[in-house]
Amino acid sequence: MDIKIDQEFLVKTITDLVQINSMNPTLVAGAPGEVEIAGYVANTLKNIGLNVEKLEPEPGRVSVVGILKGSGGGRSLMLNGHIDTVDVEGMPNPFSAEIRDGKLYGRGAYDMKASVAAQIAAAKALVDGGIQLSGDLLIAAVADEEHSSIGTADLIRHYKTDAAIVTEPTEMEICLAHKGFIWLEIEILGRAAHGSRYDLGIDANMHAGKLLAELETLLQEIYQRQKHPLLGPGSFHISTINGGTGLSTYSERCTIQIERRTLPGESETQVISEYQTILDKLSQADSNFNASLKTILVRPPFEVAPDAEIVKSINRSALAVLDSQPPMVGQNPWMDSAFLAEAGIETVVMGPSGAGAHAAEEWIEIQSVIDFTEILAKTAIDYCQ
Repeated sequence: MDIKIDQEFLVKTITDLVQINSMNPTLVAGAPGEVEIAGYVANTLKNIGLNVEKLEPEPGRVSVVGILKGSGGGRSLMLNGHIDTVDVEGMPNPFSAEIRDGKLYGRGAYDMKASVAAQIAAAKALVDGGIQLSGDLLIAAVADEEHSSIGTADLIRHYKTDAAIVTEPTEMEICLAHKGFIWLEIEILGRAAHGSRYDLGIDANMHAGKLLAELETLLQEIYQRQKHPLLGPGSFHISTINGGTGLSTYSERCTIQIERRTLPGESETQVISEYQTILDKLSQADSNFNASLKTILVRPPFEVAPDAEIVKSINRSALAVLDSQPPMVGQNPWMDSAFLAEAGIETVVMGPSGAGAHAAEEWIEIQSVIDFTEILAKTAIDYCQ
């Protein structure tokens, strides 16, 4: 079936979205968040004929859902993208949406306002073409993916579709997996004393050194385990170390924060057990070693089978538009796809080409967004039968 993409509408929508400051206020104090951009998306979806609802998981943090109702009996599909961005430090014109040599520049152009525009334009193409899907098509523009994903976490409490496409940029490749992460904090307690009182002081920083040596051994062991075919090995790094109050004082406390990147099949329980085993070993060897472990935040890994129906559907559509089979890949960053998959929604990730996520120069390739919009529209027709 021939699909006509309104390219002028698509480029204008990307431009308008990029020109709206939607920096995440959890990341940037005083930033405006999603209120204005959510209003723009809601009005645009209403104007093309969708039923629209706003969700507000926290005050001032707004997501938008547009629904193109199906005739009934078909599978439902969600197109999911986030509308918040990171900061604009180092960017001379972050909201310009300037177009040069087929690229549109500005904060969020790549990550991921062009993808949200593609979702909207795909729905418009279906409406303009008078195409009636059997199943519902949901256009979700969510808050807060750049911090803790409260938008999608809230969304899945209200809506559940048969499948979802997270439209994070993937250079037009089909992403089947990404890593999760666990943020951990280890607090090591010593005993404060004057620097001259070796007989009284217990140096928490020195004990942290013992721990770091054990963690290096664990890291090398993790690297040697069986690697995921798309993602490689699990990993972790020491994010921060804080300890001590002065040159002439034994450190009473040292805090180490760790980010552990997890593979599909690795559980939170297993990961925590590995670190706790090290702490237990050190405390048994030295009665003065006193440390505790806590979890700060957990985000699960994601994986979908290559033969899942939504994967086959988007693959067929991409082949029809691009005249070549897109690669099946894994990606390292965490995405909202993991939340959707955990909710029982068959999920895949695909998006347009560009560069500069979280960088001082960010841009999207306009032609890839046009192609991607057509892929989304064709996938909706193929899947929502």
